[in-house]
Amino acid sequence: MIAKTPPMGWNSWDCYGAAVTEDTVRANADYMAENLKQYGWEYVVVDIQWYEPTAESHWYHNFTELCMDEYSRLMPAVNRFPSAADGKGFAPLAEYVHSLGLKFGIHIMRGIPRQAVHQNTAIKGSSMTAREIAAQSSICDWNTDMYGVNCEKEGGQAYYDSLFELYASWGVDFVKVDDICRGYPVAEVEAIAKAIKNCGRDIVLSLSPGPARLETAEHLKQHANMWRITDDFWDRWDLLYNMFERAEKWCIHSGVTKTHGYWPDADMLPIGPINQVYDKKNRTKFTEDEQRTMLTLWCIMRSPLMIGGDMTGFDEFTMSLLNNAELIEVLQHTYSAHPMFRIKNDDTEKCAWISTYESGGLCIALFNLGEEETEVSAVLPFGDKYSCYDIWNKTRSDISDGTVSAVLPKHGAAIYKLTAV
Repeated sequence: MIAKTPPMGWNSWDCYGAAVTEDTVRANADYMAENLKQYGWEYVVVDIQWYEPTAESHWYHNFTELCMDEYSRLMPAVNRFPSAADGKGFAPLAEYVHSLGLKFGIHIMRGIPRQAVHQNTAIKGSSMTAREIAAQSSICDWNTDMYGVNCEKEGGQAYYDSLFELYASWGVDFVKVDDICRGYPVAEVEAIAKAIKNCGRDIVLSLSPGPARLETAEHLKQHANMWRITDDFWDRWDLLYNMFERAEKWCIHSGVTKTHGYWPDADMLPIGPINQVYDKKNRTKFTEDEQRTMLTLWCIMRSPLMIGGDMTGFDEFTMSLLNNAELIEVLQHTYSAHPMFRIKNDDTEKCAWISTYESGGLCIALFNLGEEETEVSAVLPFGDKYSCYDIWNKTRSDISDGTVSAVLPKHGAAIYKLTAV
């Protein structure tokens, strides 16, 4: 089954933008294999513009020349990914990641390169050309690389089939498709999903950026494994605060079919060193309490977890966010997550979520969304007596009055595994 549980991995965007290199990817893959693989972390994803030789930051060089093959397909820039030389593409890098027991992913933009359209290059498996299948009125408003594809044209599906045939030959396990989730061009979503089925390899399909529209939920669940419920998420409290409302709306839309899992995606975790292109000493602006709140919400709502910071610069606290086996159990082995309450007064705001373990028992998360330390309490739905395991503090206690409580700092969280006794 593809994505039976929410995917867990690392993505290069938060720390390197468009300028990620092969050396950086290998170093982060090495770190994951040595320190995080045993906890379920497995995807190593190269984000945007790996085909752009001059990329140097989070900003794009508009209308610059891209690396492309004769069939209108973008190829890795060899100056940044040396192992891609001689037409090998990402196959050598994927092979290296696989040798570590991990999985390899890439980012692509929806559509066909404008460069291919202007040069009117060929489409593999079709007599049509790039210019003939392009939807030139369908463009991304923040990146100039691509035109949309007219999937009503005979060559439209052939183009996407040729892309994923190439990615499968490289050994790609995960593809993040950008400029597709928010506007949601249904025909292209379906063409991409069909191309993955045609390629003969299990590939996780991730759609960005958000916010996705709730009215597309059922279609998303049929055709994708994860989709963004937010625009790019960064290390600002207002964005984390707003995620609680998004999580409440989307939490009922996660689960599995006989063939695949489908997971609303709250976006990457901006933890550790980020924005390293600008200052390698720059670290997340989230406080430690806010980082615990973020991980707690992501895990109980069962969002995919994609690390945004450069792992090679992680400290002990950052690692404690990611190697907590009991927290990852919440992500992978609970269901029916939903809010119990959210109460806002003049000077406090409290929230609680609940989910059920597959093996039995309850998971309760308490959140202080206010600006002062406060006590947050939740009345448990069944019985009075529980054995209570504090997942962050790794302590155990007994509950005899049917209530779980914690005194939480501002923007803080607690999460518990409860077993009836």
